Amino acid sequence: MADTARARKLADRIHEIVAEALEKRVKDPRLGFVTVTDTRVTGDLQHATIFYTVLGDVEEQAATAAALESAKGILRSEVGRRTGIRLTPTLEFVADSILENAAHIEELLRAAAAQDADVAARAASAQYAGDPDPYRKPAEEDEDDESDLVEPVAAAEPVAAAEPVAAAEPVAAAEPVAAAGVDEASRA
Repeated sequence: MADTARARKLADRIHEIVAEALEKRVKDPRLGFVTVTDTRVTGDLQHATIFYTVLGDVEEQAATAAALESAKGILRSEVGRRTGIRLTPTLEFVADSILENAAHIEELLRAAAAQDADVAARAASAQYAGDPDPYRKPAEEDEDDESDLVEPVAAAEPVAAAEPVAAAEPVAAAEPVAAAGVDEASRA
């Protein structure tokens, strides 16, 4: 099994060779305006998949696919001659759907932009269903209304400090208490 770096290098080289051979060597009138977009080689270097795009309608694309299938032998011999590897990989041509995917993505982006414009137009003419600011706020105090004011609390008389407590007499040491269920004779 070859390493992936070697497979990538071979894929790049096959890409160049096939693109150049399609331009200069293959003279099939069915071959339309074809562009080689990508080439991938398997890890064992035995199979190469060549992705291509064709500008034109469905009939031109089908004719180009048939022309590539008939030119596969010429292209494979060209790849083998110019790469110099022991075993020339088989070639498979696959129509790349990049253009269709790009067109679909652009269509989706246009639809999203139209919906955004519609939402922005609706938001510009929208009004609040209730109050513009639905959150409660603390009531503002009027300076003219004196009934709401709370009277200041009068200062209470200071409390006199308590007299110091005299120290208590020391407690005499208590006799040891016998453990529950253990008699005095068993302790000695």
